[in-house]
Amino acid sequence: MSKTTDNLLSFLAGASAGAILGILYAPDKGTNTREKLAFKLEKYKQKLEDLLEDIMEEQAEPILSNARSEGEKVIQDAKEKAEKLLEDVDQLIGQIKEKK
Repeated sequence: MSKTTDNLLSFLAGASAGAILGILYAPDKGTNTREKLAFKLEKYKQKLEDLLEDIMEEQAEPILSNARSEGEKVIQDAKEKAEKLLEDVDQLIGQIKEKK
């Protein structure tokens, strides 16, 4: 992951931990605290899932593009080698025919 992504995830983790600790030590009924905590965790979970999805989409494009270009290079290389091999075979056939 990039440094920006690592920083963002670290910030979100710290913010989540701070929010959880703040809620746990707040002077409120346990039931209310648990409900608030569950709501906030669900909200953070959704934001994190969205963020991860965005990151994966951003990283998938260069990977696919890079793989495609590498594949094209391999195909071009194989084509050039096959053409060279055909030329060599043609030369050998020509030499064999001359010796007959």
